[in-house]
Parts: sequence; C-alpha cells; structure tokens
Amino acid sequence: MQTDFLDELILEDIENPEHPSDFESGDGFAVLILRLPELHRQEVRVVSYAFLSRRGSCYLYDREKKDFVLLGDFEALHRVLDEKADRLIRDIRQYHVEIDRLEESLYDEHPPRNFMERWITYKKEVSLIHRLMFHATLSFELFVNYGKRSEAFDELAYADILEHMARVRDLSKSAMETLDNLHDFYRAKVDERMNRNMYWLTIISAIFLPLTLLTGFFGMNTGGLPFTEDPSGTTKVLLLSLLLEALFLVGFFLMNRPKIRRFRRKDLSPGSRENGV
Repeated sequence: MQTDFLDELILEDIENPEHPSDFESGDGFAVLILRLPELHRQEVRVVSYAFLSRRGSCYLYDREKKDFVLLGDFEALHRVLDEKADRLIRDIRQYHVEIDRLEESLYDEHPPRNFMERWITYKKEVSLIHRLMFHATLSFELFVNYGKRSEAFDELAYADILEHMARVRDLSKSAMETLDNLHDFYRAKVDERMNRNMYWLTIISAIFLPLTLLTGFFGMNTGGLPFTEDPSGTTKVLLLSLLLEALFLVGFFLMNRPKIRRFRRKDLSPGSRENGV
C-alpha cells in the first residue's frame, strides 16, 4: 500500500512496536495506535497494533511484511477490536478470581508459602495492564470522536468497545487497590506473629534468668563460696534456685496478667479453634 500521504514522523511511530497508544489524524486519514496487554501462558505480553482509516477503508499494519493489510470497512475494524476488548475483559476477570482466592487464603489464616512472590507477580502485571489501558482508552476515545464524522461509522458499536476498555482499566485499578490492602493485612499478620514469638521468647529467657544467675555465681573459681564444705550444699542450692524461680514467676505473671489474657482470648477465639491454631 502506498503511504506517501503519511508524514514521516507518523510512519516512524507506526513502525515502532514500543510506541505508546496514540491517535493522529490528517487530511482524509486517521491513524490509531493501540498498545495492549495480552495474556499468553499466564504471562502478560505487550502487543502494539496500528490501524489506518482512509476513505472509508480500514487497514492493519503488518509488522512482518512492514505494510498495511486491508481489513475492510468500519464494521470489519469493529469486529477485530471487539474481539480484543472481550479478551481483555476475560483476562482481567481471571486476575480478580486469582486475587480473590489469595485474599480468602489470607483471611482463613492459611496463606500460601509463596504469598509474597505471587503478590509481586500480580502487582507487576496488573499495574502494567492499568498503565497500558489508561493510555489506550484515551487514544481510542479520540478515534471514536473522529469516526463520528463518517456516516458509515457505527457510533454505538464503537462506544461499546470504549466502555469495555474503560472497564478493563477500572478493574485493573480495583485489583491494584485490593492487592495493596492484602499486602498491608499480610504485613500486619506477620508483625503480630513476630511480636508473639518475641513475647514468648522473652518469657522463656526470663524464666531461666534466676537459674543462670545462680549457676554463674556458684560456678566462679574463687574461694569462700557458700555451701562448698556442706555435704548437702547441692540440695540447698537446688532448693534456693526453686525458691527464687517461684518468686520470680509469681511476680512475672502478676505483672503480665493482662497480656496473657489477651493472647489466650485470641488463641481460644472461634476462628482460631476452627483453623486448629
């Protein structure tokens, strides 16, 4: 196809697969570039499409042949774009299903071991989809406004595609917000678990503190230590250790009774019993 009517800069944008979504119009022609996300084997790929409308005919740029291929009229272009819009809707809904499952596992206290790995993957891919669809929707809206000038242009049909693209954009944004909430909740659960572990570790360390003190004292290699000449010295030291341990534990549990009750209420809650915690 002859492309002499196209500006050199516009032609460079068409040939560039990395060019963002855009819309350009000129004397009797319009160029629509859509950079869209496509899901292939659970992986998001970015594919750039360039469409040309001239004198009621629509063309698609073939990157292998480096030339425009005739699609037909505006109805033919609508069929191509409608199929891609429907596929985008299905793909973003699948992301919502996967994210909902991840959310349920987190609320059920059984998050997968690779939670953060999956979260990072979903966040990266959904953010990419939202970014691409934001620019694609703006460019396609300009194309729809341009197409209204033609009598052969089905405004309602193309408005439906625009609504689908906007829905993908909004659904991807909603998925991003859900992922952010999941990350905050997950971090809160991890911090709570870590605080509980540190609390019990502190209790264990405190329990052995009197025993460590006595062991260090009677283990000194110096003279004049009590009970060194007493045949029942070991028994007396043991009784002294138990007495000190008992006094320490009584004081410790009296001081920390509110915290212990709070942890016990959490452990005996209905949700904890159902999950076997």
